[in-house]
Amino acid sequence: MESQQIILALAALAQQTRLDVFRLLVQHEPEGLPAGEIARRLAVPQNTMSSHLGVLARAGLVRTERRSRSIIYRANLEAVQRLVTFLLHDCCGGRTEICAPLGAAVSACGATSPTANEIEETA
Repeated sequence: MESQQIILALAALAQQTRLDVFRLLVQHEPEGLPAGEIARRLAVPQNTMSSHLGVLARAGLVRTERRSRSIIYRANLEAVQRLVTFLLHDCCGGRTEICAPLGAAVSACGATSPTANEIEETA
């Protein structure tokens, strides 16, 4: 994954509504959600949501699929995998024991979901 794509992805997720959208779409994999439903669930005006979805799509974090008259948005989990792999490449200078907690957290994905405050406290 190129550095510019990484920067676009991180910048796209560095905004509360877009982060909420991405997390919502991950929860609804693999079926996805139409834009109107995403806007309704997050209580965001549809025209504003359209802008946020555009940013996420340009960053490669969401995919679209036309189903009859609706456009369905889905999280691009492969892009997230590439992003995480890029960030953790040569983790801790190859000292895998230092990165073991990261691997365990990823392995337990979905078992518990840390809040933003919990993540901030460990940083």
